[in-house]
Amino acid sequence: MSKPTDRPASQDTIDLDTDDPVVEFAQEVEAGLSERPMSLPCRFLYDQRGSELFEEICKLPEYYLTRTEASILEENSSKIRELTGHVSLIELGSGTSVKTDHLLTAYGNGDTKVRYIPVDVSESAIQVAAKSIEAKHPNVDVDGIVGTYESAFPLFRQYSPSMVVFLGSTIGNFRKVGSEQFWGQIEGSLDSEDFFLLGADLVKDPDVLEAAYNDEAGVTAKFMKNMFARINRELGADIDLDQIEHVAEYNREQQQVELSAKFTSDQEVVIEPLDRSVFLSEGDTVLLEVSNKFVLDDLIAYAGDFGLETKQVFTDDERWFADLLMQKR
Repeated sequence: MSKPTDRPASQDTIDLDTDDPVVEFAQEVEAGLSERPMSLPCRFLYDQRGSELFEEICKLPEYYLTRTEASILEENSSKIRELTGHVSLIELGSGTSVKTDHLLTAYGNGDTKVRYIPVDVSESAIQVAAKSIEAKHPNVDVDGIVGTYESAFPLFRQYSPSMVVFLGSTIGNFRKVGSEQFWGQIEGSLDSEDFFLLGADLVKDPDVLEAAYNDEAGVTAKFMKNMFARINRELGADIDLDQIEHVAEYNREQQQVELSAKFTSDQEVVIEPLDRSVFLSEGDTVLLEVSNKFVLDDLIAYAGDFGLETKQVFTDDERWFADLLMQKR
């Protein structure tokens, strides 16, 4: 493992996780279920099983986000490459890097080596991505970073000139305080003239939005319930998953889809690593994730407050989704 201050070698993986992940998970669960209103951090949805379910969600007919953004990138990746020139690609929340394939093709085209730095909490996802990319894109060198965005930000400047890539409208999962912190960290982590490529889901018909998170096959419901299955597996709880109802509703005032778990019976949530329990009553609702939807002009102005100038916007014909290429002033 390379030291954080060293430039890692090709096909290396840096693990930035230093705390006990089970204890951290236990502490977050106790805190989230003890507060009012109750909520849990959405990053815990993405264990191995959760990541598999999310991959299924991305293929659902109701879930337009992935295929719409993929079509935008397929059409415009070469143009993005022209605008940025030769840069390292740093992807936040990369997963298995499927979404990034069109960019890797554009940047890896030719004889010049390209460095790709996927950042994800799942080491297995990064390993899968590295093997796939090595086989498909011989001009792309992968330096994986296992950890959260926050832990990886201090490493970014060593890869400048770079483009940070944040796809899938994951930016919409931040709540107000988290959003401000994230944008501030992006501003502070990039060198002048580095780029930021942001995928953002736009405000549209509420029926389209709610259908995307209430699929007929029930995969999103399984994805949300997996949070509590994970609590059972890792924290020794005995939650009855059949007594949890998936709820996804669009909040027009806040312009966000809110995904929650509603308990249909009283339950005791045992948290063995902390030797504690939390009691939930019938009707209690736990917010698991929000998905903000954006007005394009407002998003461009907001990014400008953090020193990022939008150079070009790429969108689909229906203007359902946008990828914004920004540059730090």
